[in-house]
Amino acid sequence: MEFVNTLVNQLNGVVWGPPMLVLILGTGLFLMLRLKFMPLSKIGAGFKLMWQGRKKGDEESGEISPFQALMTCLAATVGTGNIAGVATAIFLGGPGALFWMWCTALVGMATKYCEVVLAVHYREKDKLGDHVGGPMYAIKNGLGKKWLWLGTAFAIFGGFAGFGIGNMVQVNSMAAALQTTFNVPLWVTGVVTMIFVGMVILGGIKRIGKVAATLVPFMCVAYIIAAMVVLVVNASEIPAAFEMIFTYAFSPAAATGGFAGAAVMAAIRFGVARGIFSNEAGLGTAGIAQAAGTTNSPVRSGMIGMLGTFIDTIIICSMTGLAIITSGVWTSGVSGAALSAAAFESAMPGVGGYILTIALVVFAFTTILGWSYFGEKCWEYMVGTKAILPFRILWVVAVPFGAIAQLDFAWLVADTLNGLMAIPNLLSLLLLSPIVVKLTKDYFAKN
Repeated sequence: MEFVNTLVNQLNGVVWGPPMLVLILGTGLFLMLRLKFMPLSKIGAGFKLMWQGRKKGDEESGEISPFQALMTCLAATVGTGNIAGVATAIFLGGPGALFWMWCTALVGMATKYCEVVLAVHYREKDKLGDHVGGPMYAIKNGLGKKWLWLGTAFAIFGGFAGFGIGNMVQVNSMAAALQTTFNVPLWVTGVVTMIFVGMVILGGIKRIGKVAATLVPFMCVAYIIAAMVVLVVNASEIPAAFEMIFTYAFSPAAATGGFAGAAVMAAIRFGVARGIFSNEAGLGTAGIAQAAGTTNSPVRSGMIGMLGTFIDTIIICSMTGLAIITSGVWTSGVSGAALSAAAFESAMPGVGGYILTIALVVFAFTTILGWSYFGEKCWEYMVGTKAILPFRILWVVAVPFGAIAQLDFAWLVADTLNGLMAIPNLLSLLLLSPIVVKLTKDYFAKN
């Protein structure tokens, strides 16, 4: 077992090493340049389309509204990465890591736009009459038979990664937070979460979409308000926080207090890796949900889909990061969710820790819902529609085990598979980028 653990550790170091980070950032930058910075210049238009996309159009085909599709994507991406991931990036890479998270998000908007455009453009209907799409279908229908192995590789990585990164790791974080803050036994969290997850996902994408559209906007707004309170309390420290973020992004952060210090490479590595873990730009998951959205235009879906990265990282992760830096707790030597909790507690003594725990629980719960759909579609691609019900049952059953298990190894495997998902997706984005550019030009020529 020790040998396997070492092997996976080494593989993880390669998967999330500098070449992968360069590939992800490089692909995003290449796509942003090819699109002539359209994802940034059309952010306002994207939000307008998102608001209009709350209802299904008469001539549009799909199972859920574009707004519900975006909320399903956000359900999966706004999770422990926004609370624990940001804190870990700052703990390991210093305040400069937040700058590199922003860079990842800005170029990631182009990546996610392209993922969604291709997913909707190449989507198809399954035997149940539902729309299915994502990187595996874009590869199959866009690149042809000789590339089928690449689509299958993505589905295998995604099908297994989901059980760790999107299920057991999430409920494990929930259970640990509830036990620490409210003294709730681990198994109780596992069983209760299993019941609620089962009630939602057994109803399929329509029920997931409805729950996500109700829960996600509420949880995002509530969390932003709570983080704003922390920033108001520490308002005098905001200018210094921005100065540290920009300074330490390009120069080493010296050791101070419980902070061990960090080189620039650490700020880049952990900023980029945790940014991707949070917003999933480059992993290809956004297209899977958006392919189920009602639309007659891949470009419109892409403009709505790219907002997921903006909301997740530029808004929510920034709020967490600034709360941690302005409160001064980043030098305390604490990491993960406990560091974020310390920031909230310092500004709101007696209640800050409770607020953060509740936020973590809701974020993690919605991630389990969103990832259940991603994993389901990966298995459906490999096995067919007969895989749907067994997958949903297995997904629900895995929840309580995640709550009580020691997940260090499972986390490592899932994190590695998560990174491996990016390789087939990024290759397909680069190869199919001319299609995205053409569809984009045609859309804006008419609109």
